[in-house]
Amino acid sequence: MSDNPLRSPPNRLMIRLYRAGRGHIIGRIILLLTTTGRKTGLPRVTPLQYEEVDGAICVGSARGQRADWFRNVLAKPRVQVQVGGRRFAGAAEAVTDPVRIADFLELRLRRHPRLVGRILESQGLPPHPSRAELEAYAGRLAMVVIRPVVSQ
Repeated sequence: MSDNPLRSPPNRLMIRLYRAGRGHIIGRIILLLTTTGRKTGLPRVTPLQYEEVDGAICVGSARGQRADWFRNVLAKPRVQVQVGGRRFAGAAEAVTDPVRIADFLELRLRRHPRLVGRILESQGLPPHPSRAELEAYAGRLAMVVIRPVVSQ
C-alpha cells in the first residue's frame, strides 16, 4: 500500500493551509518537502515535522526507509523545501545511523517535550526514554538532512 501523502487527511490539510498563505503559522513546526517521484519523475509534496540545526533542515521518517518520500530522496537527492514563506532548493542526505537519529530525537525532545513525548508514547516508549531506548527505537527510523543549495 502506498503512503501517498495526498491520501492522508492531515497531510491534505497542511498542504491546503500552505497554499492558502498560512505557512507562516504552521511553518514553525511543519514544512513542505517536494521530492521528484522515483518512478514517475513528477513532483511529490509531503508535509513533515522538522528541526533546523546549524542552517540545515532535519526531517525524520517514522516509516523508516519504506516511506515514499524517503525513497524518492534516495533516488533523487535534489529537493525543494518550503518553511513558512521561505522556499529554497536543497541537497538531501539520507541518514540511517541510529546514533545520529537518536541525537535528532533528543534534540526534538528538548525543543518539543510534550509533542515528541506523546509521539514516543504512541510508539510504546516512555515520554522521556533513556538514550539506549532512543537508539533502539531509532534503528527502525530514517531521517534526511537537507542543506540549501546556492544557485549559480
